[in-house]
Amino acid sequence: MITRSRFLEGSLSLLAMVLFCTSLQAVELVKVACVGDSITYGAAIQDRENRNYPVQLGQLLGDGYDVRNFGVNGATLLKNGDLPYWTRPQFKMATEFQPDIVIIKLGTNDSKPQNWKYADRYGDDLQAMITHFQTLESRPQIFVCRPVPVATDRWGITEAVVHDEVIPALNRAVRKTKGVKVIDLYKVLAPHPQLIPDGVHPNGEGAGLMADAIYKRLRRLRLN
Repeated sequence: MITRSRFLEGSLSLLAMVLFCTSLQAVELVKVACVGDSITYGAAIQDRENRNYPVQLGQLLGDGYDVRNFGVNGATLLKNGDLPYWTRPQFKMATEFQPDIVIIKLGTNDSKPQNWKYADRYGDDLQAMITHFQTLESRPQIFVCRPVPVATDRWGITEAVVHDEVIPALNRAVRKTKGVKVIDLYKVLAPHPQLIPDGVHPNGEGAGLMADAIYKRLRRLRLN
């Protein structure tokens, strides 16, 4: 025969287990993978570790998000580029992260002559990367960023190719792909060339503008 005290003890244990499981669900974080090149990595930013755009994005989003920086200096979207993102450890790491949201910001290094000679493959490679992430078990929402402006042509990276060729190729590819949102980082930084002091890489303040634009887009997704 179960005594009242033993019944209460069992009930309290069950309640504690339910509360524990509920608390685990409550702290489950939304995982955000920032895929990109040196601009995502934060190259040339003073105090890069604390001011790259993924870190600033994480600060804006708050405690409910786990934002990771998978940027690679010099990386291309093109599989035939001189440093394809596809072959970097960060690509595998971003995949294994099983993100809920993926932000792709690639295309600046693709504008270099040795890479853009494969321009006709850019759209297919972008669609392939989108598909790769869309088919993960976590089924993430994908955001593709238009590259930031090139304030000064440098290292073979040119404003003419980025603006007149890479961005249109990106737009065409995204239009052919379902469920993908575009974030226009070109428009965000175009009025602020002074925030791109070496001509290619936004400084900490510029990275902050990028983070803010992405944050506002993710907030719209959350509200919808």
